Amino acid sequence: MALTERAYISHKASNPESMASEMTLREHLEELRVRIFRVAICVIVITVFAMTFDLRSTDVGGIPLVYPHPDPIHNLSAHLTLFMQQTLLPEDVELIQTAPGQAFFAQIYVSALIGITATIPVIVREISAFIAPAISEKAKIGVLNVFVPAVGLFIVGIVFSYLLVVPYILDFLYQYGEALSVATFLTISDFISFVLQLLLGFGIAFQLPILMYGIALTGVISPQFWRSNFRYAAIILVVFGALITPDGSGITMWFLAGPMIGLYIAGMLAIERRAAKETKL
Repeated sequence: MALTERAYISHKASNPESMASEMTLREHLEELRVRIFRVAICVIVITVFAMTFDLRSTDVGGIPLVYPHPDPIHNLSAHLTLFMQQTLLPEDVELIQTAPGQAFFAQIYVSALIGITATIPVIVREISAFIAPAISEKAKIGVLNVFVPAVGLFIVGIVFSYLLVVPYILDFLYQYGEALSVATFLTISDFISFVLQLLLGFGIAFQLPILMYGIALTGVISPQFWRSNFRYAAIILVVFGALITPDGSGITMWFLAGPMIGLYIAGMLAIERRAAKETKL
């Protein structure tokens, strides 16, 4: 007898693995489309909020409270842009606007960064839910353990880049201008795109052990694969670091390649530890 729609949904919830095998390629793509749509909606809503509202403080009965206040000019992204200008730009370097709209689009970029960063928990959740049916029940406990580290590593990557990498690279590159005694100006759009490229690049790059762990949970690659191919992975990570950093000095690339090699080792050890536990069981 054919299952009713309600019974089908109940059966799917209680037997995700069997239903995953029954789903066609079109159904998988439809599920992926829905999950991407949810992520996109979250990013757009938070981005619009950052472009439209500012956070104001007030006291209610002696208790300090923060509330959103409509202010499209002095909004959250504008405050973050000013903060980046004050903390990242080298001395004697000034931001300028050479065409109408550059400052406006710079705020859009910053708002998008706020939207993506705030949506990371949703992104991780949707990815975990999408790949969960392909993972055995024994390994699904690991999916829950991946959620918090993924969010934490993304934030750590952004903070690491903001505090160490971006200031060093900007100072290093503008030393060439000081050596020639030339006045240095930087357009607001170039500055924001440069900073956001590095922040997002490091945030995504720090997801390497999570990616490795997720692949290991599916059983597609053996735990020994990561150790036996470590030398090739190190070369790839060094090349990736050289491509994503903007100067050719060979120094700044290690700001990315070094941590990623360390994260690769951490992911490799976590995979081997999980495999050893499963062997004992």
